Order: sequence, then structure tokens, then C-alpha cells
Amino acid sequence: MRRLLAGRLISLVIASVIPAPSAATARGDDGPGPWPAEKARAWGEAHPWLAGCNFGPSTAINELEMWQADTFDLATIDRELGLAESLGFNSVRVFLHNLPYEHDPQGFLKRIDAFLAAAERHGIGVMFVLLDACWDPFPRAGKQPEPRPGLHNSGWVQCPGAAILGNPGRHDELKGYVTGVIGRFKDDRRVHAWDLFNEPDNPNRSSYGRHDPPNKAELSLALLKKEFAWARSLNPTQPLTAGVWVGDLTDPAKLSPINAFMLDQSDVISFHNYKPLPEMKRDVEALERYRRPILCTEYMARPAGSRFDPILAYLKSEKVGAYNWGFVAGKTQTIYPWDSWQKPYAAEPPVWFHDIFRGDGTPYDPKEVDYIRGVTGVRKGG
Repeated sequence: MRRLLAGRLISLVIASVIPAPSAATARGDDGPGPWPAEKARAWGEAHPWLAGCNFGPSTAINELEMWQADTFDLATIDRELGLAESLGFNSVRVFLHNLPYEHDPQGFLKRIDAFLAAAERHGIGVMFVLLDACWDPFPRAGKQPEPRPGLHNSGWVQCPGAAILGNPGRHDELKGYVTGVIGRFKDDRRVHAWDLFNEPDNPNRSSYGRHDPPNKAELSLALLKKEFAWARSLNPTQPLTAGVWVGDLTDPAKLSPINAFMLDQSDVISFHNYKPLPEMKRDVEALERYRRPILCTEYMARPAGSRFDPILAYLKSEKVGAYNWGFVAGKTQTIYPWDSWQKPYAAEPPVWFHDIFRGDGTPYDPKEVDYIRGVTGVRKGG
């Protein structure tokens, strides 16, 4: 044990004097690299514990219905952000999409500004997600489909989708969207962070996998490298991140190329974990080696053993940001589990997979809500 502790101490000393590899090294160019660890830790001290959810209004089936002009539902957004405030949440993670920007850049930016204003009224900051590799790879602007009964995320769409992702010659088409959004809000204190690409190598095996490019991981890594460069060129005051979501994180030698890149290039570290507490602890302890603030940007799947109690209290004790998936049950239908794609549910499941509130604002589990409020400190107890 003494030898092990000595070895860890030596490693920490070496890490403290040797700078992290730069983005320029990873990309082979002269572009800027990630924040120094000291700057990242200073950001963490200014944002000591971010707690919240992945947020979308219950009236939107996906990012397009949330953000397109004719379905942007600010009244519902404001009401449901009020519920988030009632839980003591101080941050939300929110998905954007390139198609509303391409259709009407200024209108889209104005709607983002309106969302940020609503969140600020409730004491909530925002982490925006710019790209996403999950679910339907064929996003289409305009009227979105109605939910398919009993099916988890039946209408969620990828950004940008297979047509652009699968053609590296089209990747640069996204530069205007990425730089337009980040450039507009890069000094906005209401924005907590930029999550550049959600689960970029997700193969969607249980749903749309047959429609995704077979070399999706390689294509996503190529796009992500460009996206980091575009975002870094703007020098935003908020940190950039891209979250690892699968694979062994305990051994750097076992990291996939895309996981290694995301961990190397993120200003603050982010990850997903839908497993019970022991597995959550394993990932947090593994990621502490980067000596940067850590954000768990997705967790909480009740039947899988990922529950608020005890995970939320653990994350708070470790000063790890906590964003559960789901909030008010609605058109995304994430009360149903992932396996609903193999066996759609005919009725509400006995145990909700995600989400905290019903559409009328009443809690799915009042004891769970009391626990959350106890951990966040809205009131004593919990």
C-alpha cells in the first residue's frame, strides 16, 4: 500500500509540472489548445456545484420542435424552469440543432436569448449541446411527427444527421452554425459551458443503427476535431467539453481514440453514467486524474439502478456536477425504457425510466423530490 501511495504521489507531482497535451498536438496544426488546468479549476471554484437536468419542454418531441419558431413554447419553458428552480437546480443542459440556425440565424439566436432570460429569472444557468449522434439520423425541418405510443424518444433526431456526418466534404457546412451560436453568447454569464458533441460515436444499435454510417466513430472524431478548432478560435469565456459515455475509463491505455481526444481537449471533464453507485464512483475516481472540474452530464435510469438516492448526494460530496436525464414527462416519452424499441409499452411502466414530474407538475415520486431538495439545500432534510 505504501508503495502504491508513493507511486500515486510521484504521478501527481509529474502531472503538476508537465502540461497537458495541446489541441495543436492532437490536430497536428498550430491551433489553440485547451485551458490550462489552473484556469479550469478557477472556473470550478466560481461554479462550485452545478446541479440540474437535461431540459426540454414537455411539449417538444425533439430539439427541432423546441427551437423552431412556430413551436417555440416559451410559456411552457418558463413554467417548467420554475419547477427546476423549486428543486434547487441551478443549471440545465439543453440541446440545440443546426437546422433552425440555417433557416433563420437571427430568429434562432433571439429564441436562445429568450430561453436564457427565462432561465436567469429562475436562477438557472445553461450548458448548451451543439451536436448529437443519438436516435434518428434523418432530421427534417418543419412539422415534427407525433410520438409513437409507448416508445422512448420516438422522435428525437441527430444533429447534423447522417447526410452531413457521413460525408466529410460537408463537415465545414456546420462551421457557421457552431461559430454563430458560440460567437453570439461566448461572453454571456448565463451560459455555463458548451458541450460540443453528445455521444458522438453512439452506434444506436437498439434503434436506428442500420442507418448510421458504418465508420461513424471515425467520422465523428474528424468532425469533432474541426468543431473544437472552430470553437477555440472564438476564445469563449465558458469552458468547452465533450463527454465520454462508454468504455473503460480507468486505464488511459484502454481509451478509444475518440474518448482519448475528448478527455485531452475538454476544458472541463464531462461523462455519462447510467449505472449504480459503485460504477459511478469508479468513473469519478478515474476522471479525477485530469485535475479538472468534472460534470456528470447524464445519469438516472431507475430500473438500471441509477437513482437520485444515493447518487446525487455522492456527486455533491465529490463536487461533481450532476445533470439527470429527463424532467417533465411529455412528448419525448422517456418514462419508458430504452428497450421499448424492442417491446413498446401499452401502458405507463410500473417504474419510470427517466423524468421527475408529470405533465401537471405533480411529482412522480414525492419522496424522491424531497430527497433532491434535501441534497440541493432548498429546505432542510433529505
